[in-house]
Amino acid sequence: MLTCPNCGRENPDGSAFCNACGAALAAEIVREVRKTVTVLFCDVAGSTAMGERLDPESLRRVMDRYFQAMRAPIERNGGTVEKFIGDAVMAVFGIPRVHEDDALRAVRAAAEMRRTLEDLNKELERDHAVSISNRIGVNTGEVVATDAASGDRLVTGDVVNTAARLEQAAGADETLLGDPTYRLVRDAVDAEPAPPIDAKGKAEPVRAWRLVAVREGVDGVARRRDAPMVGRQGELRLLTDAFDRAVRERACVLVTILGPAGVGKSRLVDEFLGAVLDTTALRGRCLPYGEGITFWPIVEMLTWAAGLSEVDPREEVLAKLRVMVEPSPDADTITQRLAHLLGLEGARADPEETFWAVRKAFEALASRAPLVVDLNDLHWAEPTLLDLVEHVAGWSRGSPIVLLCSARPEFLDERPGWGGGKMNRRPSSWSRSRRRKPSASRRSCSATPARAARSSSGWPPPPRAIPCSSSRWPP
Repeated sequence: MLTCPNCGRENPDGSAFCNACGAALAAEIVREVRKTVTVLFCDVAGSTAMGERLDPESLRRVMDRYFQAMRAPIERNGGTVEKFIGDAVMAVFGIPRVHEDDALRAVRAAAEMRRTLEDLNKELERDHAVSISNRIGVNTGEVVATDAASGDRLVTGDVVNTAARLEQAAGADETLLGDPTYRLVRDAVDAEPAPPIDAKGKAEPVRAWRLVAVREGVDGVARRRDAPMVGRQGELRLLTDAFDRAVRERACVLVTILGPAGVGKSRLVDEFLGAVLDTTALRGRCLPYGEGITFWPIVEMLTWAAGLSEVDPREEVLAKLRVMVEPSPDADTITQRLAHLLGLEGARADPEETFWAVRKAFEALASRAPLVVDLNDLHWAEPTLLDLVEHVAGWSRGSPIVLLCSARPEFLDERPGWGGGKMNRRPSSWSRSRRRKPSASRRSCSATPARAARSSSGWPPPPRAIPCSSSRWPP
């Protein structure tokens, strides 16, 4: 059998192309690669006792349902299920594709597996009068893995054995993190030290951390922002000039900051927001993985702007949304369309209506104070969200709005026409702006900084600020 390197589907020997996705199938060449990955081990606690209570057919159905439920959080967070070993699940984050936050993805998956198991147990108690407990161990380190083209994802290395030992030492419904993993996620989790583990075959006790909770929207390692910003005065001036123009002409201006990971895009945005006065700042972050995340940044912004909380009943959510957009004569219609975007039951809206409602909400907020919409990590955005941003940029009028987007350079490879073709497009030779000081009167939600990663050269170039005016004002 030939395994497709693109989709993983097995094809009959002699096939030239994959029967599922059409990708070319090359002759199998097994190559070994060395990678840093995060390994997750999960095993059922007390499976022997459960096997004594259930007949084989019922046990098979229970375990099939369990494996299916555990696989979903792993794959949703970008992991690969390496294999099922008896009652255990082994997953790898970083194969076949390496991500800068694989350790955090694995820890998030472990937390989601715990929540998923709680829901699954309600179903199992109802249908089979049993419940399942499991143990999870997570560790990060170097492995040797076969190349993805071979279709064999086998990984070997001490990190795999240590992850298994962590899982074996964990208590029921407990997750233990290895010290290398904890160092990579320490600012995104609540964890407490666990007693060192005398693991079989290890010369020294294994240091471990007991996972308590994972914080949403936080990077694994927080960045220091207390040092002064150096060498970004030109880019900062471009941003403040764009803001000046939006306020002066009551126009919508689209500005995109491009730069490699870790070059300082988020820091530049923070400095800009600290320099403008009497401004409402909405901040949202595009996520690289997950389900139902197309409009996630917009939901973040609307949730903060309207003062919503997870416990608000439906009627209160609608009331708060209406207060947020009250300056608009279409407040009732906008509220219903935004309710659909937030997932309220019974609300309906077409994509075009959603675009219109978001634009009107931004204009309503901008009628009180100049509005800065900060969209972080735009390279992760879904095409529909990019269409929404261009809709706001192209059709908003009479409102001082700055659409401030940050992305990596490869973003323009996927969206080469970004920011182009808009009416009243202006060149970047703007006048020098006046100096400002931070003011307590500026409203801003909590920052969601971009991911940090070091340039391989050690000297990343400064980010490019691409000013693309996108107003239709005056009409």
